[in-house]
Amino acid sequence: QVQLVESGGGLVQPGGSLRLSCATSGIIFSISTVGWYRQAPGKQRELVAAITSLGTTTYADSVKGRFTISRDNAKNTVDLQMDSLKPDDTGVYSCNALQRRLGVKYEYWGQGTQVTVSS
Repeated sequence: QVQLVESGGGLVQPGGSLRLSCATSGIIFSISTVGWYRQAPGKQRELVAAITSLGTTTYADSVKGRFTISRDNAKNTVDLQMDSLKPDDTGVYSCNALQRRLGVKYEYWGQGTQVTVSS
């Protein structure tokens, strides 16, 4: 059974930091690209950061220089370190795993974790 479980969300003041973690099971983690998405109230879900199986990273322009995505292939986890948080970073953050096997795409989502940046 595939599971992606997010943790680490919460309430933080502007300028503060949070570290999100995505724990995966039931997938071939070593060949997966894992991304963090967020959805703010009234807005579409957007990609925040992603990391490929080779460790190549991608960031949304709005978080470059503030967020860092990393993966631990031994633990099958992907973390998102978020620094200098702004109110616009508020939203539900979800973990996504994408892999291709024999030409077929498999995509999995976690339930999400709430991040609120407010004074």
